[in-house]
Amino acid sequence: MNNFDWKEEELKLFREAGRRAATILSEMINKLHTGMSARVLDEYAGELMKKLDVQSGPREDGFPGNTCISIYPIVAHGVPSKRIMRCGDLVNIDVAINYKGYYADLAYTLPLGEARPAYERICQAGKKALRNGISECRAGNDIGSIGKAMESAARSDGFTIIKNLCSHGLGKSLHAPPYNIFNYDSDEQEPLELVPGMMLALEPYVSSGACRAKETDNDWNLTTHNNSHVVQFEHTVLVTENGPEILTLL
Repeated sequence: MNNFDWKEEELKLFREAGRRAATILSEMINKLHTGMSARVLDEYAGELMKKLDVQSGPREDGFPGNTCISIYPIVAHGVPSKRIMRCGDLVNIDVAINYKGYYADLAYTLPLGEARPAYERICQAGKKALRNGISECRAGNDIGSIGKAMESAARSDGFTIIKNLCSHGLGKSLHAPPYNIFNYDSDEQEPLELVPGMMLALEPYVSSGACRAKETDNDWNLTTHNNSHVVQFEHTVLVTENGPEILTLL
């Protein structure tokens, strides 16, 4: 028996966690509008979490918000602030929840208001990178095939991958084995065969010209050295005998 031998009732709880997390993100996207602050949107997420009987995953790790809301030039781990969101902002929302001890994690990036062509291109590239990574989540594949597929997709569209932000496993905690899943092709990725039952939070960060995220003067907010645009798309994926099962479909 290994850590991925879930009982059927446990898998049902994982699927329900995924459904509730996706519901929260979907409702946040519907609520989002110009003139709103990230803090107000995050407070709305807190209300949804109470209604759906789930807890915020980031708050359990000491994060000062229910969700991460990153507004360009912040690219990840954005602390929901009083900053007013305006037309043309590139906004990333990352939702991670705990439902009865079972976790789900997903994220989505979108331009607010009328989309610029550059934003449309990078968002499509980010979605493609995630899809290609998910397609590799098959029993018997080596875990390194995921990052290789994601980076290949990003580069084929003229974009780069942020290399110091990883995908990860999850289960009865927000971060569980396998802990560090590189979003790019690397000889340093520890070999590991994918097996049924693995829960993976795949989250490639696709950039218009940066390869690393860096800290700001805030303990959480991350940006890039050259203020490149970055998008994040994320799903919780279950590895099954028959291929990948996405648990957080919007």
